[in-house]
Amino acid sequence: MRSSTKLDLQYAHRFYGFKGEAQYLHGHTGILTIEVEDSVNEGVNMVFPCNEIQKTAWSLLKNFDHALILREDDPMLPAILKVYEETNLINGTPQNQMKGEAFKNELATAYPDCRLVVTKETMTVEGMIKIVYSLLKDKLNIAKITFTSGVNIASADFTTNNNIDRCPLCGIALNKNGVCPKCGYSH
Repeated sequence: MRSSTKLDLQYAHRFYGFKGEAQYLHGHTGILTIEVEDSVNEGVNMVFPCNEIQKTAWSLLKNFDHALILREDDPMLPAILKVYEETNLINGTPQNQMKGEAFKNELATAYPDCRLVVTKETMTVEGMIKIVYSLLKDKLNIAKITFTSGVNIASADFTTNNNIDRCPLCGIALNKNGVCPKCGYSH
């Protein structure tokens, strides 16, 4: 059985090296749907609480919301970093409340303080799905990710094979010590 959640993301990007309108810096409203698959947890009669799927995903993915997303070889990147340094935005401001956990993997690096994500590949809807899966595959049993941005939409199905111990009282994942971070249950 599956549970799913949706996240709204507002972001700016461009397709560096692309010959067409997308080569210009522009913005999007994106809708990310994450479907999680597992057995139904008998104690709470659900696969995984949707609000907990959202919390787990949002802790990292909020870095994409109201952010600039550029490919690492985009010549615009050094210029933007220079402006951020000159205007004291590089290390963030007290008003920057949307910061997620910083991350770096083979596909992307998030710089939450300055609302910037640097990607290895062009940030297309397909690229976003790859990034999201790479960030969350060990935290959730992801069965499907769909990303819609403007008129573009892509989806990918995944094989779930994680064995995530979940709390029988509230359904969320137990921490490494076997304790529920939400209700304190311990097995």
